[in-house]
Amino acid sequence: GDQEMKDVVQENKPTPPTETPAVDTNSLILSDLKKNVALVEKTAVTKELRFLIRVLRRIPSNRKKLNNNVLTQILNLYFPATPEKDELLKYVASVQTNADEMEIDQPDKKAEVVKSIHIEVEVYLHLLVTIYLIDKNYHEFATVCSSSLIKKLQAYNSRTLFPLAAKCFFYYSRSFELTNRLSEIRGILLAAQRTATLRHDEEGQATILNLLLRNYLHYNLYDQAYKLVIKTTFPDAASSSQIARHLYYQGRIKAIQLEYTEAYKNLVQALRKAPQTSAKGFRLTVSKLLCIVQLLLGEIPERSYFRQAGLQSALKPYLQITKAVRVGDLNGFHNVVDRFAEHFKKDKTYTLIQRLHHNVIKTGLRKINLSYSRIYMSDVCTKLHLDSVDDAEYIVSKAIRDGVIDAIIDHSGGFIQSKETTDIYATQEPQEAFHKRISFCLNIRNDAVKAMRFPPDAHKPNKESEEARKERLKQEQELAKNLAEEDEDDEEF
Repeated sequence: GDQEMKDVVQENKPTPPTETPAVDTNSLILSDLKKNVALVEKTAVTKELRFLIRVLRRIPSNRKKLNNNVLTQILNLYFPATPEKDELLKYVASVQTNADEMEIDQPDKKAEVVKSIHIEVEVYLHLLVTIYLIDKNYHEFATVCSSSLIKKLQAYNSRTLFPLAAKCFFYYSRSFELTNRLSEIRGILLAAQRTATLRHDEEGQATILNLLLRNYLHYNLYDQAYKLVIKTTFPDAASSSQIARHLYYQGRIKAIQLEYTEAYKNLVQALRKAPQTSAKGFRLTVSKLLCIVQLLLGEIPERSYFRQAGLQSALKPYLQITKAVRVGDLNGFHNVVDRFAEHFKKDKTYTLIQRLHHNVIKTGLRKINLSYSRIYMSDVCTKLHLDSVDDAEYIVSKAIRDGVIDAIIDHSGGFIQSKETTDIYATQEPQEAFHKRISFCLNIRNDAVKAMRFPPDAHKPNKESEEARKERLKQEQELAKNLAEEDEDDEEF
C-alpha cells in the first residue's frame, strides 16, 4: 500500500520544464523563414501584395530570433552562387556570437543547386541581414549593407517591391542615424521621394517623407522641415504608424514655431494613432512633448497623465516642471531645469522648457492678483524672485496688457491695484470651452464617417420589379429541380 502511495505521489509531481535545445529553436526559426520566403515568392508570381504585407508584419517577431546559423542556412538555400551571396555571408560571419549559434549546419551536397531567385526574395533576405547587423550593433557594416540594398532597389520598378522598398529605406536611414551620418543620405532620400510620387507608391511616399522630416529635425533644420511639409502632400492611404509619425513631426515643427494650439492637436492625434499596447518609446516621446506644449498653452496636465503604465519613471522630470509651473514658483522651476538639464537636452525639449519661464511668472502674478487687492512692487519682486523693482514693473505692465491680470499700476505710490473680479459666465470663456468640446466631438464623428466601408453599389436603388423578381425565383427553382434529378440519375447508375 505504501509503495502504491509513493508511485501516485511521484506521478503527481510536476515535471521540471525542459529547455528547448538550440538546434530545435534554429529549426523552428528556419521553418518560419521558409514559410515567409514561400509567401514572398507567391507575391512575385500572383502580384498579390497581401502575402508580402503579411511577411513584413512578421519581421518584428522574426528579428528577435535571428542568428548566424539560421541566416547562413537560409542564404544557402535560396541564393544562387553570386558575389552578392558571398558578400551577405561575409556580413553574417563577421558577427561574433555564442557557441550554440556557431554550430552551423553544413549544406547538403546532394541538394539541388539554386540557379535563379526572385528579386522580391533577394531583397527580403538582404533586408533580414541588414536588420540583423543593426540589432547586433554592427552599425558600420549595416550602412554598407543597406547602401548596396538601396542601389539594387533603384534598378527595379515593380509594384510587388513597393512595400519592401519602404521597409528597406527605413532601415537604411536607421543605420546611418546610428552612425551619426544622416546628412549623407539626404539627397538619395529626396530623389527616392520624387520617384515614389511619380510611381504612385503611397507607402513609399509616406515612409520617405517621414524619414526626410526626421533627417531635418535631427539637425534642427526646422525651416527646411516646414517647407517640406507645406510643399508635399502626405498620402491618405498610408499606414497608421506612418500617419502617427507624421503627426508627431508636424507637432514638433509647430511647437518651435509658437503655434501651440496646432501642435497640441497634432500630438494628441499622434498618440491616438499610435499602438496602445506596444511602441512604448514613441508614446513616451510624444507624451513628453505634449506635456510641455500643454503647459505653454497655459493648461496643466492631469495627474493621471504622469501615471501611465510603463511611463511613470521617465515622466518624473516633467511632473516636477508641471508642479513648479502650477504653483508659479520661479525658484523651484529654475532648480528643476538645472537638475534635469541634460535629460531635457537629450529629449530635445530644453528650448521649449526655457520658454515656460514667462508662464511661471504669469501664474505667480495671477495668484498675487487674486490674493491681494493692493500690493507694493517691492513685494511682487520678492515673491516672484525677480532681480529688481523695475523688472517687476515691466513684467506686471506686460501682463496687464496681455490680459493675464486685471489691475492698475500706481506709479506714484509704487503699488498695483487689483480690479474687482467679474463673473466668469459674463465673459467669452464658457463659450470658448463649449466650442472646443463641440469641435472635438465633430472631428471624431468625421473621422468615424471617413473610416466606414460600404459594399459597392450600396447607394444605388434596387430597380428590380416584382415581375422580374418572380421570374428570377422561378428560374432558380427549375435549376434546383434539374440538379436534384441529375443526382438521382447518378445514384441509379
